[in-house]
Amino acid sequence: MLWRSRAVAVLAVVTLAGPAVPTPAAAQAGDTPAVNAVIVWNSHAQTAIYEVARQAPNVTGRSFAMVQGAVYDAVNAIAGQPYQPYLIAPPSRPGDSADAAVAAAAYRVLLDMFPAQSATLTAQYEQALAAIRDGRGKRGGIAVGEQAATAMLEARRDDGAFGPGTWNVSTAPGQWRPTPPGYAQDGAWLADLKPFVVDDAAGYRTAGPPALSSAAWVREFTEIKALGSETSTVRTADQTEAARWWHDRRLGEWQIKRDLAQSRRLSPLQTARMFAMADIANADALTACFAEKKHWNFWRPVTAVTLADTDGNPATTADPSWTPLVVTPPFPDHTSGHTCSTSAVMLALRTFFGRDDLSFSAYSQDSGTTRTFTSFSQALAEVVEARIWAGVHFRSADVQGVEVGTRVTRDVLAREFHRQR
Repeated sequence: MLWRSRAVAVLAVVTLAGPAVPTPAAAQAGDTPAVNAVIVWNSHAQTAIYEVARQAPNVTGRSFAMVQGAVYDAVNAIAGQPYQPYLIAPPSRPGDSADAAVAAAAYRVLLDMFPAQSATLTAQYEQALAAIRDGRGKRGGIAVGEQAATAMLEARRDDGAFGPGTWNVSTAPGQWRPTPPGYAQDGAWLADLKPFVVDDAAGYRTAGPPALSSAAWVREFTEIKALGSETSTVRTADQTEAARWWHDRRLGEWQIKRDLAQSRRLSPLQTARMFAMADIANADALTACFAEKKHWNFWRPVTAVTLADTDGNPATTADPSWTPLVVTPPFPDHTSGHTCSTSAVMLALRTFFGRDDLSFSAYSQDSGTTRTFTSFSQALAEVVEARIWAGVHFRSADVQGVEVGTRVTRDVLAREFHRQR
């Protein structure tokens, strides 16, 4: 099929752009305990961030990065700093509890972000501490975790999150305007969010969407009009399932990271490092992506197809009744936040494990199905197509989103999470 040949170009971007960061191919630091506290608190974080607070996917990136960055610094300090700290290396002593440090770091960050969830978070924290023997090691672990959390919260104070920014609403051809059914706008503040690592998130400029007068525009328009429609007769059942699976607000990447940590028997330190690599790269990739959205301000497919008679190109035909398979997110098209995010996560995972060909799967409640992949690059190739099948992104937005996520992740991993010399 045509999409498979086009996916080769996307895979080439990821393969050629991988950073030369020395990382372990598999677990090497001792036996994994029966309960990995890093995984447990990552699940608690998902509950707080999404299941209760219902943050949108573009917002959850910052929240997970804060939690996992603090957890990484805490566990790394307890382990004697084998890796570069992200923000801080709190002093620790032999025997300090890593589990207590994980719980304290995650709890303090989550409590600061979601004070209304205090009762639930405190109950989770007390349950975690109750399983740890009282004594100096427990107290020391708590102190390390609290210091890591404090450093993260201070670093993100006044970082621009949830600011008053708005998108540039325009009626000009090719320019973004709110889309049905809610006709809302959201997330403009993310374009100006303080990055976690990179110097300038707005510095990852892409070639931009095709000119409305070009043959490339006609190809992308024609493709999504046929494949992305709610009533498409050319989209296959598997493509429809994939579109819904990838559009699930409960992101499959969350489950994928936890499942990889368990199936590969990673230690808490390795798990904390892997999560931090993926989540911090993801956060900066999303900021760079939204800076692109702000710069290009390109219209969404649902607008372009229904108003094609205004684009000045005689080769495009309007369909006022056209509706995408899924609801269009409330911000501009270019670049795709989902491909920016997924490219960052998949490249971080591939870099951590030192290989691409690992199998993994995740379940989506939205589609009611589990999708399985045999490599990180296969998953990335599918999300590029899935956003077209869903009717919410043009191809150039997806492909260039991969480029943004890849470039940002290369820069993040070139600077952070290295083994200490």
